[in-house]
Amino acid sequence: MNAPIIDPLQGDFPEVIEEYLEHGVMKCIAFNRRGTLLAAGCSDGSCVIWDFETRGIAKELRDRDCVAAITSVCWSKYGHRILVSAADKSLTLWDVLSGEKVTRIVLQQTPLQARLHPGSSMPSVCLACPLSSAPMIVDLNTGSTTALPVTVPDMGNGVAPPSRYKFPDGTPFTLTAACFNKNGDLVYVGNSKGEILIIDHKNVKVLAMIPISGGAVIKNIVFSRNGQYLLASSNDRIIRIYENLLPLKDGLAAFDDLSKTIEEEDTVEKMKAVGSKSLVLFREFQDLITKMHWKAPCFSGDGEWVIAASASKGEHKIYIWDRAGHLVKILEGPKEAVFDLAWHPVHPIIVSVSLTGLVYIWAKDYTENWSAFAPDFKELEENEEYVEREDEFDLVPETEKVKESDANEDDEVDIVNVEKDPFSDSDMSQEELCFLPAIPCPDVSEQHDKCVGSSSKLIDSNHSGSPLSEENGQNGQAANNASSPLEEDTGGTRLKRKRKPSKKGLELQEEKVRKPLKPLKSSSKLSKTKNKSVVDQDYGNDVYVGDGSDDC
Repeated sequence: MNAPIIDPLQGDFPEVIEEYLEHGVMKCIAFNRRGTLLAAGCSDGSCVIWDFETRGIAKELRDRDCVAAITSVCWSKYGHRILVSAADKSLTLWDVLSGEKVTRIVLQQTPLQARLHPGSSMPSVCLACPLSSAPMIVDLNTGSTTALPVTVPDMGNGVAPPSRYKFPDGTPFTLTAACFNKNGDLVYVGNSKGEILIIDHKNVKVLAMIPISGGAVIKNIVFSRNGQYLLASSNDRIIRIYENLLPLKDGLAAFDDLSKTIEEEDTVEKMKAVGSKSLVLFREFQDLITKMHWKAPCFSGDGEWVIAASASKGEHKIYIWDRAGHLVKILEGPKEAVFDLAWHPVHPIIVSVSLTGLVYIWAKDYTENWSAFAPDFKELEENEEYVEREDEFDLVPETEKVKESDANEDDEVDIVNVEKDPFSDSDMSQEELCFLPAIPCPDVSEQHDKCVGSSSKLIDSNHSGSPLSEENGQNGQAANNASSPLEEDTGGTRLKRKRKPSKKGLELQEEKVRKPLKPLKSSSKLSKTKNKSVVDQDYGNDVYVGDGSDDC
């Protein structure tokens, strides 16, 4: 692989594992709109919400009726709702702030993926992709479901039976490729014939068809956050990027104008012609050497990068391409398969879920350079000839003269109003849930009682006058009277025990003390007691004086 291709200076993308999150066995993840909260579905049926700034658990959503593994999690547009699909065929809608369950619907088949309507703040409609049947629109208020067509001939008579969707070798395949567009008025569905269908989900009508070269089964369909690019991963081990030519806000109305410009009478050919003016192939990504299958492909937050994980078991590899089609980095983690991937909406951070249930956080490896101490300091790799400026030694250099500013100093500065977020289409009237309030956890009552009981016993023993405290009170007063004045200031409440110095220490202290005491023999009062310390009144130092015997 060429060095310029993997040059880290080429772009701002993650490089190393910065941290990992651990809570049970996590299976799938999803960021909220701002990337401040991370939702993770676990194998025990619970959904954990992490505060991504502090890397702590902010809330845990648990339903007693659901004990099966979570297959997907999805945030609403403004973060007030979370939709969770589970392996027990259930869809559960949660209120994030209160942690209460809004509704729970049980389908006929297991939903492998569920997505809330992205156009409304409090969505009541979702798109579910069951295990072995066509995608469906689910009304979360009533529980009614509407199956979407998966082929053009099935428009008038519903959806074909699941037995029709099989691989060439006869094994049935899983149809999970479906997603909303940015506004939510259209649904893009991938079928087993290698076709992308654009469907009006309200009228259950196929509007356009885009065939894929080779006719391989489409496994994933993902839109970029800005809605300008569509990613399609197929069974031929190729990731294709399409450019969306439809308007982002009113894409459904644009099909009327497209249909009028096309004069084809055949329904299939007309839909292909409309589809060619709706999506255009932009780029293809694949590994020509290993020919590996891809798992959980997605865009970066700004749409400049495309990532996908290797579907091989026993390896944790994440491939990063730029939008031009160049492979810029391969991230290698522990020897664990990848279950799910997500790119942070704002920062260059990738979050991956491993087979063991851990969530790894990949970030850029920033190297600190402490060689620059001045603002104008420049580090040189080799010697250079310095050429001084013409005005370098002038009293008032021209480069330091302040140019007159064109700004009017009398203008008022607005510090109250907030400018609209440039990267988001948020409605300023709608309050967005970015953080969850911190709820302190109380201590366990048993441990609290034990702590209170032990502290009360300690207080009672000090006041009741145990034999140890009485002895310390009597002997402590005498010891304080014989010790230095600094110990008398403590009031006799604490006994300061002195460590007996060694023989060598006594000799060194005698030599150090006797020298300054020679001219002051008449004024100093030293009591020569065996192995006891006395206080020199003139110097205030502890002096250890021996009786001249060998054992001192």
